[in-house]
Formats: sequence, C-alpha cells, structure tokens
Amino acid sequence: MVPLLLVTVVAVRHRSVLADGFAHLPAARWPWLLAAAGATCLTWVAAACTRQGAVLPRLPARRLLATQFAAGAANHLLPTGLGASAVNLRFMTVCGLPLSRASAGLALYLLAEAVGRVAVLGGLLVAFPGALRPQVLLPEGVFGPLLLGLAGVAALAAGALVCARRLRRAVCSFLRTALGEARSVHTRPARALALWGGALAFPALQATALVLVGVSLGLQVPPGHMALAYLAATVAVALVPTPGGLGSVEAALIVALVAAGGAPPVATAVVLAFRVITVWLPLLPGALTLAALVRLKVI
Repeated sequence: MVPLLLVTVVAVRHRSVLADGFAHLPAARWPWLLAAAGATCLTWVAAACTRQGAVLPRLPARRLLATQFAAGAANHLLPTGLGASAVNLRFMTVCGLPLSRASAGLALYLLAEAVGRVAVLGGLLVAFPGALRPQVLLPEGVFGPLLLGLAGVAALAAGALVCARRLRRAVCSFLRTALGEARSVHTRPARALALWGGALAFPALQATALVLVGVSLGLQVPPGHMALAYLAATVAVALVPTPGGLGSVEAALIVALVAAGGAPPVATAVVLAFRVITVWLPLLPGALTLAALVRLKVI
C-alpha cells in the first residue's frame, strides 16, 4: 500500500498536469486507438506462445489463451506479477504437470520474458543511441544505493542457502529440475521457437500499442523513440512492487516520453489512454473470465 499512497500524493501534487492530459483525450483519432487495442489482444497470444514453449507437454490452446487473458486481471491483485504466475501455475498443474515441472516451466517463462524485454530494449538503444538518457529514469544518486540494495538481498539469499540445509536441498532440487526442463524444451525446435518468439513479440507488441496511441494523439516524438521510452520505463520500474505496475509505470512513462521530446500534457494523455486500453478496459472481462475458469475447474 505504501507505493500506492506515494503515487496518490504525487498525483495530487501534479493534478494540473493530469487535468491537461485528460483534456487532450477527446482529440484522439479512433482508428489508431482501435489498432492499439488489436496490438494489446495480440500480447495475450504472444504470452500463450511463450507459456507453451516453456513446457514440453502440449497444453489446450483455447484454455491456455483464456488463461492468459484471465491472468491479466489476477496480476492486479498481487504485486510483481505474482497473480499471473499463480494462475498459470494452477493451470499447468490442472493440465497434469507435476508441481516441480510446472514451477520449472514458470521459471523458464519468466527468464525468457525478461531476456526478451532487455533484448528488444538493447536493439532499440543500438538503433537510437541518443534518444533517451538513463539519468532520466534513474536520477543522480540513486544508482549506487540501488546496487547496494541488490547486493544486500543477494548476500541474504546466499547466507540463507549456506545456513539452511533443507532450503539448500530444495533449491538444488528445483534447479536440477529447471535445467533439465530447459534442455528438453530446446531439443524441440517448435517449443524453442514458441518460447523465444513469444518472449520477443510480447514487449514489441506492448511498445507498438503505445506508439499507436501516441500517433493517435499527435505526440511529437518519433515512433522508435516512443518504443524505447516505453521499454526503458518498464525495465526501470520492474523492482517497484505495485500490483500491475499501477502508478509506477504511469509515472515512469510520462517522464520518459517528456525526456524523449514530448509535451507534458500530450505525454500524460498518451499514457492515460494507453493504460486505459491495456489495463482498465480488459480488467472487468478478465476478472469474469477468471471466475468462469475457476468455476469450470480449468484453474
């Protein structure tokens, strides 16, 4: 609740910018917004491909796609993607996968998704080297404490593994299972293609949706720079544990788009419209789908 409270305080302090952003929304060109909605729908297909590529057994395609749609709603109940992970873990176990193999598949999916996002970001940084400065998303003086915090967490984890024999045994068993599953998946070209193709397509489609929204509202930022701003913002806020990135993604996106050359009111309108299309409109039907899947014992 603390990050949400901080976001509320910031929103109240910058209410004039938000008001200007809402005022620009009626000027949006609807065909581009519909195209952005289409790109958002394709992200669920990309997620389903990546989930299937992370496990060897064939999963029911329709149920898998419906589960990705429902997982988006569950993702806004728990921070850091835990909601979607719980839904997909339950779905794979219901499909007959042992818990250890389902957990290994989930870990491989998360790894592929992170690698795909960073790879697309790296490609855009190479293509547009001067489009965005890292200091915009990580202010001066933050990088050092962030590294120290990560090092502290790593040290605590290593100490727990050294001191707790049962925990060390469980972690080693999981790693053996996960590595075995990863090797097995990569012996099947179709699975490897689904895994890495979906992992690359997912962030690319998300960035495309933002670019389409930006074009619809006339944001004066090149499309490649908008895509770069989106990926940089989402990577920067990955450690902020808000449900579905609520508040943190919006703040980082507005800052990144303004740094890329956009006017603050238009950039705010673009981010608001983008989050409405990708988060708020699918939320209710996603929650209803989640309830239906639970009732039908799909998850």
